[in-house]
Amino acid sequence: MATTRQLHVDDLGSPYGKVVLVQGPEELLADRTVEQVLAACRAEDPGVEVARTSATGLGGGDLTQMTSGSLFAARSAVVVDDLADASESLAQALLAAAARPSPDIALVLVHRGGNKGKGLIDKLKKAKVAHFPVTPLKPKELVGFVEHEARRRGARLDPPVAQQLVDAVGTDLRSLAGAVDQLAQDAEDGLIREDLVRRFFQGRAEVKGFSIADAALAGRTTRALEELRWALASGTAPVLITSAMASGVRGLGLLSGVRGRGNDNEIAADIGVPPWKLRTMRQQLQRWDQRRLARAVRLVARADADVKGAADDAAYALETMVLQVSRLAGR
Repeated sequence: MATTRQLHVDDLGSPYGKVVLVQGPEELLADRTVEQVLAACRAEDPGVEVARTSATGLGGGDLTQMTSGSLFAARSAVVVDDLADASESLAQALLAAAARPSPDIALVLVHRGGNKGKGLIDKLKKAKVAHFPVTPLKPKELVGFVEHEARRRGARLDPPVAQQLVDAVGTDLRSLAGAVDQLAQDAEDGLIREDLVRRFFQGRAEVKGFSIADAALAGRTTRALEELRWALASGTAPVLITSAMASGVRGLGLLSGVRGRGNDNEIAADIGVPPWKLRTMRQQLQRWDQRRLARAVRLVARADADVKGAADDAAYALETMVLQVSRLAGR
């Protein structure tokens, strides 16, 4: 998550006497938001009694009992998950609580996304509950999320290394957060470097495919072939390699059409890459013109058809593609 979208409860003030709605399909962000609210509850009252439950099978009377106070604590925090499964009686009790919140209760409601329960969500919003949306991050925000995760753990990494990790691990935020945690523990001086990411995640197919494409498009034939042979030996699916190459060629074609227009952020958004990637692409583009790019498109399309069954030897088809594309770049 880019730091500009990092969720905080700082502006919530005291969580007591409020109903907090956490809504959206991004589970990691939802869970963190709930924990932030509970942390604020404990900071204000270390003796707070915390109760967690699911809306599934929970009735309105059950909620009333949970929010009626405790004999053992002056204040309570109640978390109700799976709000999409709320019954009619529970929905009515929640709306009543939103209309007349108890000053000693922090009520946190979690809706994991989707249209189910939308009517209740709309009514809660009209009641002006504190609303924290947790929507999936856009691809261009993932590098910022990785950088933020590193800072949370007292580590740091450069944007290209963050992108390398995203390429290796994928877009699942829990997986990315876990990967950063692992790397931060092994970064001797707190700096997560490219070689450390490679050591931990070099078996990931996405990294291999894009490494091959970057080397070939830069005219580094020997490196591209070495990466290709290593990828095939470790079981990378051929279609992932042609897909990465197609993405690289398509990106150069788009970049060639926007040269001199807009700032880097706008250009990167149009092409669908992070801004830091433009430097590498511009260096590659110095070797390419429209004629060569058109030729590369045909070479990649032929190889893609071959690895999907048009040819008997996928490895040979890939090697031919890499050689010919790299030679085009090297001229």
